[in-house]
Amino acid sequence: MEEPSESSAKTQSLKKAGAFNPRADQVSHPLFGQSEFFDPRDLPQLKYEALRSLTHDHYSVTRASGEFGLSRPTIYQAQEQFEARGLEGLLPRKRGPKNPHKLTAEVRRYLRELADSQPTLGSRELAAELHRRFEVKIHRRTIEKALKAKAKKGRPKQA
Repeated sequence: MEEPSESSAKTQSLKKAGAFNPRADQVSHPLFGQSEFFDPRDLPQLKYEALRSLTHDHYSVTRASGEFGLSRPTIYQAQEQFEARGLEGLLPRKRGPKNPHKLTAEVRRYLRELADSQPTLGSRELAAELHRRFEVKIHRRTIEKALKAKAKKGRPKQA
């Protein structure tokens, strides 16, 4: 099978989605050399086929690791994620905090009060005041987003 070009649209899509396998050249399983459908660059597909080989073809984790070019810990992690969330568990997830962890309810409440009582303050001044009062560094864009979200929630519904 001919190697897909590095700049192909699919490669770019996989990279953008965080689903690109940079070790595609380490995949030696026959499925991935026979057909264009089985793409060694597609990490979720690779994980799924590795899991399928464990249950359907009775592979050991070591054998699956070798043929699919995945580490054993990656396979164990994929098993856990697949059991917990199905196919969605094999898709890449956003890393890091999912919510603004510095903007506690107390900090948000103070931010709203401050922004309402002194509407001329900009996000930099609000950030400085939050730092002084709560000893947390909150980026000005985070403050702007929090205030914008509050404004959206506070709008009256239109008929």
